[in-house]
Amino acid sequence: MRQSLVAGNWKLNGSLSSISELVSGIREQLSSVKNAELAVCPPYIYLSHVQTLLDGSGISLGAQDCSDQENGAYTGEVAAAMVKEFACKYVIIGHSERRHIYGDTNEKVATKFAHVVKNRLTPILCVGETLQEREDGHTEVVISKQINAVLDLFGIEAFKNAVIAYEPVWAIGTGKVASPTQAQEVHEEIRLTLDAQNKDIAANMRILYGGSMKPENAKELLQQPDIDGGLIGGAALKAEDFIGIALAAN
Repeated sequence: MRQSLVAGNWKLNGSLSSISELVSGIREQLSSVKNAELAVCPPYIYLSHVQTLLDGSGISLGAQDCSDQENGAYTGEVAAAMVKEFACKYVIIGHSERRHIYGDTNEKVATKFAHVVKNRLTPILCVGETLQEREDGHTEVVISKQINAVLDLFGIEAFKNAVIAYEPVWAIGTGKVASPTQAQEVHEEIRLTLDAQNKDIAANMRILYGGSMKPENAKELLQQPDIDGGLIGGAALKAEDFIGIALAAN
């Protein structure tokens, strides 16, 4: 049985004081979470601080991205091997904001994915379509291309220790959310794409929903058979909301 994963993507938010308060608030309510694994992904500069704050909590630590290079003259980049030194378990790869604002192509995302796997970290591979792509009926094609970019280069075995997050781009930061039926349809299609390559890997793959999940809608989303948790944005910045989503996984 797949364990639910609720991962908080803090994006470009936080300060030393606010992060300390947030983690403290999460830890205070942690005992009520029975079934879900929790993870938080702060900005790079706070990884060390959050690593200390999480000590002994059982909450996993993750980074929001990594470089497609191992080392060298790449000013401003952070390698997967560097992230690993801060006891990170997860690295978010291919988030829509990286794809659409910073120009990460499917090929670049695939290379980043490979660096994460090489360093024995777990990639959270983000896939999803824009509103225009959905309205044009291209959701399945877009997501297949994003997944196949990894499959074509590295094969299905690269997904053996990975997580996929479906994030409808039109539902991120907009307050909109895919209906449970819409979300389930895409999650099921993602699993079928992997199933065609390896049934065991597909069956064990945790597929998260990453489109404005909140405590109010989490339970209905998480009841869907192929939704195994959430990649949480805004709601992850409030301890009560983050824990509320995790409780929905109980």
